[in-house]
This record gives sequence, C-alpha cells and structure tokens, in this order.
Amino acid sequence: MTTTTGRPATAGRPTTGAVVTVAGMLLVATTYGMARFGVGLFAPALADERPQLADVLGWAAAAQFTSYSVAALAAARLVDRRPRAGLVLAGLTATAGCLGVAVAGTPAVLVAAVFVAGMGGGFASPALVPVVDAVVPARARPAAQSVVNAGTAVGVVGAGLVSAGAPALAPAWLLMALLCAGTAAAAWWSARSVGARRAGSVESAAPGAGASVGAGDGTAGGPSVRADDGTAARAHDASTGSADHRPAPARWPLLAPAAAAVVVGAGSALTWTFGPLLLTAADAVPPARVGWLWITLGAGGLLGVLTGALVARLGLRRAWCACAAALALATAGVALAVATAVPAPAYAGTALFGAAYMAASGVLILWARQVRPAGAGAATSVLFVALATGQAAGSAGFGVARGVLDPVVLAVVAVALCLVGGVGALVRPRGTAAP
Repeated sequence: MTTTTGRPATAGRPTTGAVVTVAGMLLVATTYGMARFGVGLFAPALADERPQLADVLGWAAAAQFTSYSVAALAAARLVDRRPRAGLVLAGLTATAGCLGVAVAGTPAVLVAAVFVAGMGGGFASPALVPVVDAVVPARARPAAQSVVNAGTAVGVVGAGLVSAGAPALAPAWLLMALLCAGTAAAAWWSARSVGARRAGSVESAAPGAGASVGAGDGTAGGPSVRADDGTAARAHDASTGSADHRPAPARWPLLAPAAAAVVVGAGSALTWTFGPLLLTAADAVPPARVGWLWITLGAGGLLGVLTGALVARLGLRRAWCACAAALALATAGVALAVATAVPAPAYAGTALFGAAYMAASGVLILWARQVRPAGAGAATSVLFVALATGQAAGSAGFGVARGVLDPVVLAVVAVALCLVGGVGALVRPRGTAAP
C-alpha cells in the first residue's frame, strides 16, 4: 500500500509503533494496575489504618467497576474519532481518583474517590485500540495490543512494590497519582501524529491511489487471529473488489463474548477485591507480605503478551475457555490457601490468576477487533463494560455474602462462575456461522 506521495504507508511505523505501544502499556499499567485494582491490594491496609472504611470495601469496588463501565461507554462514542481525548480523560480521572483515596477518611469520600479512579481504565483501553492500530503494521497489531493489555500486570507489580515500600496509605496513593499523570502525558505525546496517519490511510485508500481495500482494518495482513466465528465477513473482496453479499451480523456476534465476560467477571471479582483480605485473615499470608502477593500476580500476568499466539493456535472461543478454566483453577488455589493457612497455594494461585486474567482480557480485545474491525474501539468498550459489569456485581455480592458465608464457600461460587462463563462462550447466537 502506498500513499499519494509515493512513499510506503508503513514507512517509519515500526519505531513509532514501538513507542506508542510502550507508552500505552505504561498508561494501562497505572490506570488499571494501580488506580483501578489498587483497592483490592490495599484492602488490608485500609481496614487496619482506617477501620471506619472496612465495611464499604465491597461497595467501593463495585463503584469502581461501575464507573469503569460508564467511562468505557462514553469512550465508545469518542475514541474512534478522537482517541487522544480519551487518553487525556484517562489520565485526569485516574490521577484525581488516586488523590481522593489518599485523603479519604469517610466511607462516602472513599467510594466517590474510587468511583473516579475507576474511570481511568475505562477511557484508556478503548482509546489505545485505534491509536495502536493507526501506527502499527497490520501483521503486528495483535501482538502490540497484547503488549498494551499486559500493562495491567506491570501496574499490579508496581502497585505491589509501592505497597511493600510505602510507609502508609497516603504516600502510596500520592505516588500512584503522580505515575498516572506522567504516563497519560507520555501516551498523549507519543500519539500526536495519529490523526495525520489515520487521515493519510483514508486518502491512500481512495480510487486511483493504489491501495487495496481492507488493508487498514484489524484483520488484514495475515492470519494473526484465527477466524473461528464466521463473523469477519468483508463487504468487498480485497483482491478483486467484487461485492460479497453474505450477511454480516452487526450486533449478535458480540452477544456471546459479552455474556461470557459478565459471568467470568463476577467470578474474578472475589480475588481482585477480597483476595488479600481473605488470605491475611486466614493467616495464609502475613499482612506485611501482601505486596509480594500482588507482585506475584502481576508477574504471572506478564504472560498476557502471549495472548495473540494463544488465539492464533486455539481460536477465540477456545482460547477464552482456556483462560476461564485457568481463572477457576487459580481461585481454587486461593481457596486452598485460605482453608489450610499455607502460603504456597496462595502465591501459585495468584500467579496463575494474573496470567489467566490478562490473557482473557486480551482475548476480548482481539475478539472485538475481529467482529468490528472498523469500530474496534467501540467494540472493545462493549466487551470491557460487560467484564466490568460482572466484576461490579461480583464485588457487591461477595461483599454482602462475606459476612454470612465461609470464605471457602465463596471461592467455590467464584470457581463455578468462571467455569460457566468459559463454557458460555461456546454458545453461538442465531445469525452467526459455524467455523
């Protein structure tokens, strides 16, 4: 594909794409791994330093997941046209929320601060999808999106290090606020040429420009994502330009992954929100070592960069099932640690949980790009909202049930939800084709 100036459209992209990918990964690290998931990590410290906040931790987590959904829905209408605005909103909300948590002394202030902090991730991830797609060559996009998505794991490791080294809650959250602001500025600056590149791609696709139809979408350029859904039908054949009159479903292809994401999200909420609290209460992990528990989770999550290879080998639906099964096994490991007060299953379970969760969210990104290559940001928002909706419901539900049910029983429920959500992805709504 060439531009109207005769230069290759991908000239200079590898370096720019690498910079944007790294900057996006760092933004995800702070908005997700710190501002969004930090509440669960710091739950034991919050309950210890500010006991008046202990009873609302479940509701605070639910508020955070809900605000993430609100932001992602707003991003769905914004990021495919103005992706850099989404990056700015991600930084502003994550920074303000972290500052609020640092000073929160009442339940209302904590819930409000966590609500704002949770919006950062909701703006960041959908905005980064079109940004990365605009500057990364088509064949490298699945790998680049997986690297960006693995930023959550990097952020969780960073939050664990902050927790292990900070003397108290306030300085820890102040430091995370500074990191959110800095990474948002870096991502915004690195993506400054995205608008021009997107315009150039449109211009080069005009008749007579020598461009192949479909060369700029998320599915062109190679078999990086195995199309096992039958939903990626193109309107035109890329080589001949002839019309393809097969029906291309507009909404139904997102139904199965969205429903599965809700159920798996509910199951994952137990570990994200209450995992450290349950493990410290059972004496499986000393409170002073909770940060290292989160570091283990984040280190496992770094394997999320292999999501593209997993999907290429198994296909989207089977890859999702594998991730959900791994989440169930990881939650069972946490339950075993709680029941036996032995730390080894806790660390092994959280490491596997991190790997499985990051891979699962990466599968959702690739699924969205396959179903709606022309609106990948909006489709990603839909699936991530579904995941966050399940997490909000799970956090609130487990928070209420924690007072009346044994922690092992709660874990069994979480395991069952992950398994059901994994199998649910195999259900094909009417109107979608078999592999």
